[in-house]
Amino acid sequence: MNITAGKYKGMKVNAPDPHITRPTLSKVRMGVFNTLQSMIDFEACSFLDMFAGSGIMGLEALSRGFSNVYAIEKHPKVLSVIKSNFKKFKSPMHLISGDSIKIVSGLNLKFDVIYIDPPYFSGIYEQIFEALKDVASNIIIIEHVTDVDFSNFEILRQKKYGSKYITFLRK
Repeated sequence: MNITAGKYKGMKVNAPDPHITRPTLSKVRMGVFNTLQSMIDFEACSFLDMFAGSGIMGLEALSRGFSNVYAIEKHPKVLSVIKSNFKKFKSPMHLISGDSIKIVSGLNLKFDVIYIDPPYFSGIYEQIFEALKDVASNIIIIEHVTDVDFSNFEILRQKKYGSKYITFLRK
């Protein structure tokens, strides 16, 4: 995988075992960040990737100008790949080890953008939304393939890429 745009465009990022994670495709990453760029200015903004996988979404955010990037991942093998990917970049990134749902509400931070791409058929979207109820954020982005109840959110935009959806939300 390579960073698609920004100051680190073209830099290689290692992917964890494909049996463990499902990295977001470059076409989808470009779509997410192009849409975001039409909504907010990235400078001085913070980005949280709740289910980091390879860390590629946080690295794309950093490359495109986000000043604070946080990533949460619980799988030990995946964490080691993310750490090695993060070491390639000079800017500070915050990697947190553990369960995103348990950790996010205790971070006590405001995020301009929260990116959520959990295992597709895990059925945990409701738990994620509950964990986010007191977390200050501007835009929440959900990657999903199944129907998700967004009744407590304003849907800002939704795009379809093959069988998956990227939904941009606001509380």
